[in-house]
Amino acid sequence: MRFLYYDAVTHLDKGKSIIGVKTFSLSEEFLRGHYKKVALVPAVIMIEAMAQLLGWLIIYSHDFRLSPIMSLIEDVTLSPQLRPGFKAEIHGQILSTSKRDSLGKAQIYVEGQLTASLDRIIYSHFEQVTPEALAQLFRYYSGLKQ
Repeated sequence: MRFLYYDAVTHLDKGKSIIGVKTFSLSEEFLRGHYKKVALVPAVIMIEAMAQLLGWLIIYSHDFRLSPIMSLIEDVTLSPQLRPGFKAEIHGQILSTSKRDSLGKAQIYVEGQLTASLDRIIYSHFEQVTPEALAQLFRYYSGLKQ
């Protein structure tokens, strides 16, 4: 089973930024049997949502010629009490990128309020990929017709 923590990409600015959305519902598979009284979206899921979206921006920005592997995160701030039933807007920005690695940051907004931020995320690049296959996956997972 593949877990995607965004529903669609709504904005894409090659080499700069990406915005996507995710509606976290009570029926999410990762919540099944996890909480006995009050379901909460785990902080690690919010981090993964930001990392996934920013990873696709890096892939797209490098013309599908590499795959990023998250290697470091720092300065994470999260709202601890987010219950399912909200729509998150996920923003990601590339701060710098090279053939070898990328540095970025990301934020999640719920109803216009900043609820999570990742001020420093580093990805190492893996170059043994098939660009056509990555481009096809990007079109499928992003919902964009690029």
